Amino acid sequence: MAILYSFLFIIILIGALGILYVYQYNKLQHSKTKIDHAECLIDEALRDRYDILARADKLIRTELESDKTYFKGLDKVKNENISNFDLDRKLTEYLNLLEQIKLDYPDLTSNKGFKEIISENKKVSEKLQAAKSYYNKYTSELNDLIRQFPSNVVARMHGIVIKPFFDGKNMEDEIVDDFKL
Repeated sequence: MAILYSFLFIIILIGALGILYVYQYNKLQHSKTKIDHAECLIDEALRDRYDILARADKLIRTELESDKTYFKGLDKVKNENISNFDLDRKLTEYLNLLEQIKLDYPDLTSNKGFKEIISENKKVSEKLQAAKSYYNKYTSELNDLIRQFPSNVVARMHGIVIKPFFDGKNMEDEIVDDFKL
């Protein structure tokens, strides 16, 4: 009879461990799926931002009747193999340049096309900021799961590693220079 109870206990223990494993695996996968979705949203917003800047460059050259390219290197950014974080930083530099052009040429602000570009950029910026927040929320959740027992065991079994936040800051390293903009 003791052998039967021992066998039953082992089966119940294996079943409980199996359920715990599946539960932890599903939590990890849920976070990874949310992060992937956020990456898609960020990618889409960055492509929209690039298109807005390309249109702005064309409109500015037309309105100022100049052959000068105001956003030098913008066309090359699209073909570079860089992360979304680096692309965001480069496009932000071009946005700052757009703001400077807006201040230097106040006549542009009365142009209907320029107003549309500024309005679209504002919408895309809000969308991008929301997507970054969404990404960082689920990255934090995933990283917490990876550090906690028993999900850390499941994460190691499946090769799931800690992900950096969208801002590119690695909280695990000794480098403090990555906190500069």
